[in-house]
Amino acid sequence: MKTRRRKKNSFKPSCFAKKDFGSVKLEAVVDKVKQLAEPICVGEGLELIQVKFINTAGGMILQIYLDKPGGILLDDCINISRQLSDVLDVAIDLKCAYRLEVSSPGPDRPLTQLNDFHRFEGHQVQIKLKTAVNGRKNFKGLLMGKAENKIQILADQNKIAFNYHEIAGARLINYNGEN
Repeated sequence: MKTRRRKKNSFKPSCFAKKDFGSVKLEAVVDKVKQLAEPICVGEGLELIQVKFINTAGGMILQIYLDKPGGILLDDCINISRQLSDVLDVAIDLKCAYRLEVSSPGPDRPLTQLNDFHRFEGHQVQIKLKTAVNGRKNFKGLLMGKAENKIQILADQNKIAFNYHEIAGARLINYNGEN
Protein backbone atom coordinates (compact mmCIF):
# COMPACT_ATOMS: atom_id res chain seq x y z
CA MET A 1 0.00 0.00 0.00
CA LYS A 2 1.48 3.28 -1.10
CA THR A 3 0.87 6.66 0.51
CA ARG A 4 1.03 9.69 -1.70
CA ARG A 5 2.12 12.97 -0.21
CA ARG A 6 2.38 16.34 -1.89
CA LYS A 7 5.06 18.85 -0.99
CA LYS A 8 4.25 20.56 2.30
CA ASN A 9 3.66 23.90 0.58
CA SER A 10 1.12 22.48 -1.91
CA PHE A 11 -0.79 20.26 0.52
CA LYS A 12 -4.33 21.59 0.96
CA PRO A 13 -6.22 19.97 3.84
CA SER A 14 -9.35 21.96 3.00
CA CYS A 15 -10.01 19.62 0.06
CA PHE A 16 -10.74 16.79 2.53
CA ALA A 17 -13.73 18.52 4.04
CA LYS A 18 -15.13 19.70 0.71
CA LYS A 19 -14.71 16.31 -1.00
CA ASP A 20 -13.08 18.38 -3.69
CA PHE A 21 -9.60 17.75 -5.10
CA GLY A 22 -8.73 21.18 -6.44
CA SER A 23 -10.90 21.63 -9.53
CA VAL A 24 -11.80 17.91 -9.66
CA LYS A 25 -14.87 16.59 -7.79
CA LEU A 26 -14.78 13.40 -5.73
CA GLU A 27 -17.32 11.60 -7.96
CA ALA A 28 -15.22 12.35 -11.04
CA VAL A 29 -12.11 10.94 -9.36
CA VAL A 30 -13.96 7.75 -8.36
CA ASP A 31 -15.31 7.35 -11.92
CA LYS A 32 -11.83 7.83 -13.39
CA VAL A 33 -10.31 5.31 -10.96
CA LYS A 34 -13.02 2.78 -11.96
CA GLN A 35 -12.20 3.31 -15.63
CA LEU A 36 -8.50 2.76 -14.97
CA ALA A 37 -8.89 -0.16 -12.56
CA GLU A 38 -11.44 -2.23 -14.49
CA PRO A 39 -9.16 -3.37 -17.35
CA ILE A 40 -6.34 -4.13 -14.92
CA CYS A 41 -8.66 -6.30 -12.81
CA VAL A 42 -10.17 -8.08 -15.81
CA GLY A 43 -6.66 -8.79 -17.12
CA GLU A 44 -5.83 -10.49 -13.83
CA GLY A 45 -9.10 -12.50 -13.73
CA LEU A 46 -10.59 -10.38 -10.95
CA GLU A 47 -13.89 -8.57 -10.54
CA LEU A 48 -13.82 -4.91 -9.51
CA ILE A 49 -16.56 -4.67 -6.88
CA GLN A 50 -16.34 -1.12 -5.63
CA VAL A 51 -14.18 2.01 -5.63
CA LYS A 52 -14.67 4.65 -3.00
CA PHE A 53 -12.84 7.54 -1.41
CA ILE A 54 -13.42 7.98 2.30
CA ASN A 55 -12.35 10.74 4.62
CA THR A 56 -10.91 9.51 7.92
CA ALA A 57 -9.15 11.20 10.82
CA GLY A 58 -5.89 9.94 9.30
CA GLY A 59 -6.64 11.41 5.86
CA MET A 60 -8.20 10.31 2.60
CA ILE A 61 -8.31 6.62 1.68
CA LEU A 62 -8.96 5.27 -1.80
CA GLN A 63 -10.53 1.83 -1.28
CA ILE A 64 -10.66 -0.76 -4.04
CA TYR A 65 -12.67 -3.95 -3.43
CA LEU A 66 -11.98 -7.03 -5.56
CA ASP A 67 -13.45 -10.51 -5.83
CA LYS A 68 -12.93 -13.70 -7.80
CA PRO A 69 -14.26 -17.26 -7.65
CA GLY A 70 -12.63 -18.97 -4.70
CA GLY A 71 -11.86 -15.66 -3.01
CA ILE A 72 -9.16 -13.02 -3.06
CA LEU A 73 -5.60 -13.75 -1.93
CA LEU A 74 -3.11 -11.29 -0.48
CA ASP A 75 -1.01 -11.69 -3.64
CA ASP A 76 -4.01 -10.54 -5.73
CA CYS A 77 -4.28 -7.37 -3.65
CA ILE A 78 -0.55 -6.68 -3.82
CA ASN A 79 -0.47 -7.21 -7.59
CA ILE A 80 -3.41 -4.89 -8.29
CA SER A 81 -2.14 -2.32 -5.78
CA ARG A 82 1.22 -2.11 -7.52
CA GLN A 83 -0.23 -1.92 -11.02
CA LEU A 84 -2.95 0.56 -10.13
CA SER A 85 -0.60 2.73 -8.08
CA ASP A 86 1.63 3.26 -11.10
CA VAL A 87 -1.34 4.03 -13.35
CA LEU A 88 -2.86 6.48 -10.84
CA ASP A 89 0.47 8.30 -10.46
CA VAL A 90 0.44 9.04 -14.19
CA ALA A 91 -3.28 9.44 -14.97
CA ILE A 92 -4.66 11.37 -11.99
CA ASP A 93 -3.17 14.50 -10.47
CA LEU A 94 -4.78 14.93 -7.07
CA LYS A 95 -4.12 17.94 -4.88
CA CYS A 96 -4.52 15.90 -1.67
CA ALA A 97 -2.55 13.07 -0.14
CA TYR A 98 -4.35 9.74 0.04
CA ARG A 99 -3.71 6.12 0.93
CA LEU A 100 -4.51 3.31 -1.53
CA GLU A 101 -6.11 0.20 -0.02
CA VAL A 102 -6.87 -2.86 -2.15
CA SER A 103 -8.78 -5.69 -0.48
CA SER A 104 -11.52 -8.28 -0.55
CA PRO A 105 -14.98 -6.94 0.32
CA GLY A 106 -15.19 -9.45 3.17
CA PRO A 107 -18.33 -11.13 4.55
CA ASP A 108 -20.49 -8.02 4.06
CA ARG A 109 -19.85 -7.79 0.31
CA PRO A 110 -21.58 -4.81 -1.31
CA LEU A 111 -24.03 -5.43 -4.15
CA THR A 112 -23.10 -2.73 -6.63
CA GLN A 113 -24.48 -3.92 -9.96
CA LEU A 114 -27.91 -5.03 -11.10
CA ASN A 115 -26.54 -8.47 -11.99
CA ASP A 116 -25.43 -8.98 -8.36
CA PHE A 117 -29.09 -9.27 -7.31
CA HIS A 118 -29.52 -12.30 -9.56
CA ARG A 119 -26.09 -13.79 -8.85
CA PHE A 120 -26.56 -13.79 -5.06
CA GLU A 121 -30.16 -14.98 -5.01
CA GLY A 122 -30.83 -17.04 -1.87
CA HIS A 123 -28.35 -15.11 0.30
CA GLN A 124 -29.11 -12.84 3.24
CA VAL A 125 -28.94 -9.15 2.37
CA GLN A 126 -29.30 -5.74 3.93
CA ILE A 127 -30.75 -3.06 1.68
CA LYS A 128 -31.10 0.66 2.29
CA LEU A 129 -33.52 2.56 0.06
CA LYS A 130 -33.40 6.21 -0.99
CA THR A 131 -37.05 6.71 -0.05
CA ALA A 132 -39.25 4.79 2.37
CA VAL A 133 -41.41 1.83 1.33
CA ASN A 134 -44.19 1.02 3.80
CA GLY A 135 -42.61 3.54 6.18
CA ARG A 136 -39.15 1.90 6.11
CA LYS A 137 -35.87 2.52 4.34
CA ASN A 138 -33.85 -0.38 5.78
CA PHE A 139 -34.58 -4.04 5.10
CA LYS A 140 -32.85 -7.30 6.01
CA GLY A 141 -33.94 -10.52 4.42
CA LEU A 142 -33.46 -13.27 1.89
CA LEU A 143 -32.68 -12.09 -1.61
CA MET A 144 -35.28 -13.56 -3.95
CA GLY A 145 -33.59 -12.21 -7.10
CA LYS A 146 -35.20 -9.97 -9.65
CA ALA A 147 -38.48 -10.37 -11.45
CA GLU A 148 -40.42 -7.99 -13.66
CA ASN A 149 -37.54 -5.47 -13.38
CA LYS A 150 -37.86 -5.35 -9.58
CA ILE A 151 -35.52 -6.59 -6.87
CA GLN A 152 -37.33 -8.89 -4.46
CA ILE A 153 -36.47 -9.84 -0.89
CA LEU A 154 -38.26 -11.84 1.76
CA ALA A 155 -38.19 -9.76 4.95
CA ASP A 156 -40.27 -10.46 8.06
CA GLN A 157 -42.29 -13.12 6.14
CA ASN A 158 -43.28 -10.48 3.56
CA LYS A 159 -42.11 -10.35 -0.03
CA ILE A 160 -40.98 -6.81 -0.79
CA ALA A 161 -40.13 -5.57 -4.28
CA PHE A 162 -38.55 -2.32 -5.42
CA ASN A 163 -36.74 -0.89 -8.42
CA TYR A 164 -32.96 -1.06 -8.64
CA HIS A 165 -32.66 2.75 -8.92
CA GLU A 166 -34.43 3.11 -5.53
CA ILE A 167 -31.51 1.40 -3.74
CA ALA A 168 -29.11 3.68 -1.86
CA GLY A 169 -26.92 0.74 -0.74
CA ALA A 170 -27.04 -3.04 -0.55
CA ARG A 171 -24.74 -5.69 0.91
CA LEU A 172 -24.63 -9.36 1.67
CA ILE A 173 -24.72 -10.42 5.31
CA ASN A 174 -22.09 -12.92 6.47
CA TYR A 175 -21.26 -14.02 2.93
CA ASN A 176 -18.78 -16.89 2.85
CA GLY A 177 -17.62 -16.57 -0.77
CA GLU A 178 -19.36 -19.53 -2.35
CA ASN A 179 -20.61 -17.70 -5.51
